[in-house]
Amino acid sequence: MQYIFIILMFITSLNASDYIIDGKLQTFTLPDQFEKTHTIDKSIRTIIVSFEKSTGADVNSFLNEHEPDYLQKHNAVFVANISEMPSLITKLFAMPKMKKYKHTILIINDEENHQFLYQEDKITVYTLDNGVVSSIEYVDTVQDVEKRL
Repeated sequence: MQYIFIILMFITSLNASDYIIDGKLQTFTLPDQFEKTHTIDKSIRTIIVSFEKSTGADVNSFLNEHEPDYLQKHNAVFVANISEMPSLITKLFAMPKMKKYKHTILIINDEENHQFLYQEDKITVYTLDNGVVSSIEYVDTVQDVEKRL
């Protein structure tokens, strides 16, 4: 019985994300903090993903210290998954605050969107090579993110 449970958990974890190492990145679109749609395709080399307020704040502070096109110059995007946030908080506080940043923040606000992997209190950094995920790293600091850009 334990083996069946372990196998089921393993299979579930494999299906938890569309993006795994050596997995091909399918082109997708996400809105930014101004509700403008952005397409993520094989030209992107790095995807930085935050799932929590603290890690998102760290990445936003780091990006805010750079020029607005810093991410574009590095063929990177920053994705904030705010789907766990209550919608009232999102509308009243989070979105207005995000609109003050000069860099682009792509938003996931769909609880059913599980395309990115997550570890608590970590920033997920996907490295891509021509649309194929070559590495997935969970980093603690924005200095770790900067090293990967």
